Amino acid sequence: MWRRQRRIDPSELRRRAETAPRQLQQEVISKERMVTEDSLRAARRLAEQQVRRDSDNAQAIGDEVVRRSRDAEAPVPKSLAVRNKLQVDRALSARERAYNKLEEMGLSGVVTPDEGGQMRITIGVDPSKFEDGDAADPTRENALAARFARLKAEPEQCVGNPSREQMQSDPVLATECVVKALQETGDYEYVEKDYMFTPQILRRPRNQQPATVSTGPNDPLYGLQWHFKNQGSGDGESAGGAAFADFWERAKVTGSRSVTVAVIDTGLQMNHPDIAGSANLGVGFDMVSDPAMGNDGDGRDPDPNDPGDRCDLSDVTSRDSFHGTHVAGTIGVAATNNASGVAGGAWDVTIVPVRALGRCGGRLSDINDAIRWSAGKVPARDELGGEIWIDEPADIINLSIGLFEPCPASMQAAIDDAVAAGSIVVTAAGNARIDTQYFAPGGCRNVISVAASDARGVLTPYSNFGDNVSIMAPGGDMARDDDGDGRPDGILSTKFARDCYDPANPGTQVAECYYAYENGTSMAAPHVSAALALLKARFPTAVPSDLKARLLAATTPRSATQCSGKCSAYPGTAPIPGQEGMCYRPCGDAMLNLSNASLQ
Repeated sequence: MWRRQRRIDPSELRRRAETAPRQLQQEVISKERMVTEDSLRAARRLAEQQVRRDSDNAQAIGDEVVRRSRDAEAPVPKSLAVRNKLQVDRALSARERAYNKLEEMGLSGVVTPDEGGQMRITIGVDPSKFEDGDAADPTRENALAARFARLKAEPEQCVGNPSREQMQSDPVLATECVVKALQETGDYEYVEKDYMFTPQILRRPRNQQPATVSTGPNDPLYGLQWHFKNQGSGDGESAGGAAFADFWERAKVTGSRSVTVAVIDTGLQMNHPDIAGSANLGVGFDMVSDPAMGNDGDGRDPDPNDPGDRCDLSDVTSRDSFHGTHVAGTIGVAATNNASGVAGGAWDVTIVPVRALGRCGGRLSDINDAIRWSAGKVPARDELGGEIWIDEPADIINLSIGLFEPCPASMQAAIDDAVAAGSIVVTAAGNARIDTQYFAPGGCRNVISVAASDARGVLTPYSNFGDNVSIMAPGGDMARDDDGDGRPDGILSTKFARDCYDPANPGTQVAECYYAYENGTSMAAPHVSAALALLKARFPTAVPSDLKARLLAATTPRSATQCSGKCSAYPGTAPIPGQEGMCYRPCGDAMLNLSNASLQ
């Protein structure tokens, strides 16, 4: 039964927020299905094989969905939409068995079936004993090498027969043992930890200088957005530009509001002056289920406003990222050509903000639900249990998030569901400087995985790489100024901040600013989402596989050496013959260049 969410007192919210980062590690999620193998490893293999079979079919199904929708006289009514729910009687039975298993182990917990066929199990153990072994910055070489070595080793498991007391006092051990015990029951397709994903943004912006008016859209900061310029070395060009300017001019198309892009992220700053009242802003949803993480006093609700995601409230130097606002601004949530602020890649588009990340990141289970909701596969729920469907299923889903783990089975299943519904999923490759096979969702199947390039068109030092990477796009590098304009070569987009240096002001600190430079693969992915939105506007009847083909043709080739780096900095990479100490970093073989987009 749906329970009405209560509003939490602010003091209680703060108390819970302090323990949230530890509590979040105690989550496991599961999806019901009988598995004949009783071995954990064999069960995992069976689950992976099934997911791979589903993945192989998803793209073909998605193309067919779009074809039927295109050819139909009227859209399929919502009442006929597929709802991927657990069967009620089986869900209740599985939940009861999960409770019994927790009781056998001496643990308490809450088991909740979700819309997408998942069950979320929150383990009740003492979080005060938890030690975060991955607290180190993954961009540091020693931490990166250690993490990489652990990923290549056998996965952590519950070893031996721990006592109840040991599990009750050690949440990491308890989580591993619950995962193992539930998987070995044979009742589930997969059981995995409810991992925490984080925004793939690299560093806070530096001080910036004032803007200058330029040609193109009349937004005053457009002249600083090198990433939208045409590729070249001439006036008004950039070697690393993605040539949005050329596409706008050649195609005479700047987008269409019939194209929907869902941005699954931290939500949006709805009161941003370049966003409030924008015709490009669609109706979104807040999928963050935990009030402490949500930072807004309640759980899931129809309000995707971003109240901030600062993790350590005791650290006065930390700042809210407002990551989703920056990402959505690059795609086109702000009004473009309105003589204010920055431009977006698509001037006309419908951006649906889906808030799935809050304080300290976002749960895997919330993100999976957000993916399915964005694709129109499942409804969200209001506080009375009523169904809330996305107005129009997303043509494109942007995931500028990351997890330093191989793609979880539940996330792959959610992505496959979205692709089978006709959505294109665009992901950040990640900022850990490793092969994307060890990173999610950039290493998941059925996605367009985007690595980050700088203003020279070169793969950035922080970007992930590998055979799973589909394409490079501008992600920026705040440590460089290759165009010599006295400003860092980051990506300039919408974002509100206090006590900052605003590009719209002459180099002095101001109380408030509304635009900022950032860098990361989080900034690269929305360039690809914007490019797909433009291509969809130009070719509205194209199926997803056709749009992907057009996107990958709208590129400039990159050689292996243009994506190389020092072997010592990139674990697991292959040496380049004849180049001492240099290794290949596969980056998709091409960088986004809309000048090469065919309009035929």
